[in-house]
Amino acid sequence: MSSADDQKRAAGAAAAELVADGMVVGLGTGSTAVWFVKALAARGLNLTCVATSQATADLASSLGLKIAELGETKAIDLTVDGADEIGPGLSLIKGAGAALLREKLVWEASGRCVVIADAAKQVAVLGSKFPLPIEVVAFGHKTTALRICDVLSEFDIAMMPRLRTRDGAPVRTDGGNLIYDAACGRIEEPAALAAALKSVTGVVDHGLFLDLADLALIGADGGVMTLEP
Repeated sequence: MSSADDQKRAAGAAAAELVADGMVVGLGTGSTAVWFVKALAARGLNLTCVATSQATADLASSLGLKIAELGETKAIDLTVDGADEIGPGLSLIKGAGAALLREKLVWEASGRCVVIADAAKQVAVLGSKFPLPIEVVAFGHKTTALRICDVLSEFDIAMMPRLRTRDGAPVRTDGGNLIYDAACGRIEEPAALAAALKSVTGVVDHGLFLDLADLALIGADGGVMTLEP
């Protein structure tokens, strides 16, 4: 197992210790969230879980965790999820797993949100390592991409967003939408960019998660670091 995998596993295990019996728990999506789901199932608590993707729901169910739909439970007490970048103030870029819309819906319905990651995910400025995922409606997506381009240019981001593909076909989210990835380089005004992208017709949501994370657990070679906004 690589050092990054060790760090992800340690962060996931630490987050599982935050869960108490009887909670409603939001389950994130992605390689780090997988470690959390496994560690949580191993604790054998009486929980109700809300998954942010079908892949996570399938994994959790296979491990014996009870899954409910968002809105069918009492309020979500705690959501634990990974991130692709963790910037200042626990601002995040998420969406590598193509689940950003469902993740954001679950995060915003949660009393507390904890982000887990390996040490490489920490950045000084958002956008410096990872492209920003933008989820769009499939109909007319090429014209939506041009509108996105116009917005990015207003923020001095010159790169054309790229349609995410896998095996030669566009990646589809669980909701049937498409993902465009925008290599931003630096996002100097995350809040303003978030609002501008959200206002584009055809954009469903984007991977900027701002003012949502209450705590970060970051795996490092010396143990798990705790960060607050």
